[in-house]
Amino acid sequence: MPPIPFEEITHLFAEFQHTAFRLETRRGYATDRAGARYQAFMRGIAPEPEPDHPWNVNVRTKAKQGARFSRVRIFDDPPTDGQRFLMATAVGNVAAGEDIRVLPRSKALALDLPDWDFWLFDSRTLVRMHIDDTETTTGVEVIDDPAEVLTACRARDAALAAARPSAEVWAQVRSSV
Repeated sequence: MPPIPFEEITHLFAEFQHTAFRLETRRGYATDRAGARYQAFMRGIAPEPEPDHPWNVNVRTKAKQGARFSRVRIFDDPPTDGQRFLMATAVGNVAAGEDIRVLPRSKALALDLPDWDFWLFDSRTLVRMHIDDTETTTGVEVIDDPAEVLTACRARDAALAAARPSAEVWAQVRSSV
């Protein structure tokens, strides 16, 4: 099935009941690099949390309903600029209620995690991200095949168990720069 535009699945972020999990495997994302916050970060300006950003508002809303957002970001050693930016901005998402962890790429490979990004909603709906060589999302694929969803659930569980909190890793990265 050909990918569909990301905008066609955004309703899932408000409609899920229990869990929304993201595995991030890329070394950076074009949308980040195009933004003013990233450009400022590259000039040495720490990104300020954005508590009123629609993403963070939704995370807080879902948390009040008993639902949970979590993600694991795979990073390199040393982390790329894009990965350092994601760790620096995680503090705002975490403050909103999102559980963000990071996992060294070497451990992700040892765990045989997928090498592609995905969202997993309520352990039932898998959304595979299609991202090109420029780190641009070109579309998504919605998958409800039980075997593929189960594989994603296993990847999620392994990644969450092996990953460390983003703030802990970011403190180490900052001290080494």
